[in-house]
Amino acid sequence: MHSSTPQLRRSPTRWIAIAATLMLMAAPRLASAEALLLIEADTGKVLQAENATYPWYPASVTKIMTAYVTLKAVKEGRLTLDSLLTVSPVAAAQSPSKMGFRPGTQITVDNALKMMMVKSANDMAVVLAEGVGGSIDGFSATMNATAQRLGMTQTHYVNPNGLPADGQVTSARDLGILARAMIRDLPEYEYFSHIPAIRFGKRVTHNFNKLIGRYPGADGFKTGFICASGYNLVASATRNGRRLIAVVLGANSGQDRAVKAAQLLERGFSANTLAWLTPSLGTVDNLAPIDATPPNLREEMCGPKRKRPASDEDEQVASVIANGETALSMFSPPVLRPVDMIAAAPAPTEPVQVYTGPTRTGAALIAVAVSDAEQQAAEGRNTKKTAKKKGAKPKDEAKEATAGEKPGSRTAVTIDTTKPNPSGAKPANVKPANAKPADAKPAGPKHAHAKPETPTAAKPAAAPKPKPATAAVAKPAPKGAAGEVKPGT
Repeated sequence: MHSSTPQLRRSPTRWIAIAATLMLMAAPRLASAEALLLIEADTGKVLQAENATYPWYPASVTKIMTAYVTLKAVKEGRLTLDSLLTVSPVAAAQSPSKMGFRPGTQITVDNALKMMMVKSANDMAVVLAEGVGGSIDGFSATMNATAQRLGMTQTHYVNPNGLPADGQVTSARDLGILARAMIRDLPEYEYFSHIPAIRFGKRVTHNFNKLIGRYPGADGFKTGFICASGYNLVASATRNGRRLIAVVLGANSGQDRAVKAAQLLERGFSANTLAWLTPSLGTVDNLAPIDATPPNLREEMCGPKRKRPASDEDEQVASVIANGETALSMFSPPVLRPVDMIAAAPAPTEPVQVYTGPTRTGAALIAVAVSDAEQQAAEGRNTKKTAKKKGAKPKDEAKEATAGEKPGSRTAVTIDTTKPNPSGAKPANVKPANAKPADAKPAGPKHAHAKPETPTAAKPAAAPKPKPATAAVAKPAPKGAAGEVKPGT
């Protein structure tokens, strides 16, 4: 009894440990590993909020701010959508999801934005950041200044794409504020946030936001995933002239976040005769921030207990409990619930063509689409041949390259001959992506995987009579094409 007091006096670290324990006991705790928010776009009125002011890792919803800062620069005349940007070594080195362009490749601001918002391309986010801010650090400083100006007091950015980084943090509250700013300040560029799908060469990528093309009136914004954050989504929809914004952070899967966002939106749109009994939650700007450490969901999302690797390509069946779901009154029987809508295939749509190089239209656009498809096929063959020479099994790129792709779309011809051609060129005369040059050596069995020869390198036709040429099927695209941030990146 007597020796305990001197021992405590000689060990001040024990007092520090006790104080730290008491502080942890007093700190706010997250009731559940998830944050939800539903607000009106016009007024900012909060309709539902759960953990909405708890700090969170943003993942790729960071790209909403990247798009906002870039488009503000366009609107202010500091660059145009046709401005050419160059892929730097830093951009090319980003982790997937990415387009995978080599350093030196040029791309317009318009195409980079489309690739970033639909495919969540991390390399395109860096291309835009360097093009607008000069560097990642310079652009991040502008992002942070913009966040403070908008009242996003819980947000801090380190990079433009949301890849894991110390200090990259936000909250559902702040994301709601940012979504309202996009709608209010940049209405003429809103289409970037709800493009259903893009086509690059022969590869079609559908928007990771599963509400687009499935939930009636869905018109924004962006998904995100890293192991620490779980599955994030900022979504919006408009019905009868009323627009709502839903934020879901920390969902268990890509399907779950979409269903939960649809449930939030549906509750907001549904007429509730008892709404006047619900206590007012004020506006999103007035929600009180919570000073805490963001939850780290890595073990839950990417730990050994998870049956399959987590990524933004997640297609697993939603585990959301449908309690409280309301039916859509605008549909005739059978009535569709949010969980049914998200599980359905998206509405048919024509993908938006994206490409490298300067802005093109008409026949030039068709030609560059064919060129990009040929380059994809050639790089795919080279990747497979290199792996075969080394005796290693080629990496499975198909899953990453075709996220959200419809069956068979990788081998579909990319030219739409049903649409008028403003230049007067005949699309029927354009070679498909897998066509060989007319004077190149015919493709026989021994040359099925050879690189296409250019006209100047073509061999004389005095060779033995070749067998009839057959068109080679395009191989899967090169590494780093789709999905979002993979575990451990």
